[in-house]
Amino acid sequence: VQLQASGGGLVQVGGSLRLSCVASGRPIVDYNIGWFRQAPGKEREFVAAITWSGHNTYYADRIKDRFAISREPSENAVFLHLSGLKRDDTAVYSCAAGEPMKPDWNPHRSHEYGHWGQGTQVTVSS
Repeated sequence: VQLQASGGGLVQVGGSLRLSCVASGRPIVDYNIGWFRQAPGKEREFVAAITWSGHNTYYADRIKDRFAISREPSENAVFLHLSGLKRDDTAVYSCAAGEPMKPDWNPHRSHEYGHWGQGTQVTVSS
């Protein structure tokens, strides 16, 4: 599977964006999908994930009241809806696919995902 993230841009504090992760080569519903971000000079961090079934979603504590993950199988896509953006949300956001139904799957760990797309830049300005 190949993944393509898009939808980033420059937005003011308090603004919103919708990031898209579109899959090609395989149905996106065959995978657990995660979003991660990396700010300059910082380590990559988990943002959100959705299971292959779509039944379970996971969020990092610091964003769970502002971001939402969803998917649209007909578009072979997973979306990350960002709202109430803050300056420290500025980062490159990447999506990743992991094998479904893995025992003890921890969506927060980047090594659980074997396929990564290129990132999309989100810049939040005051």
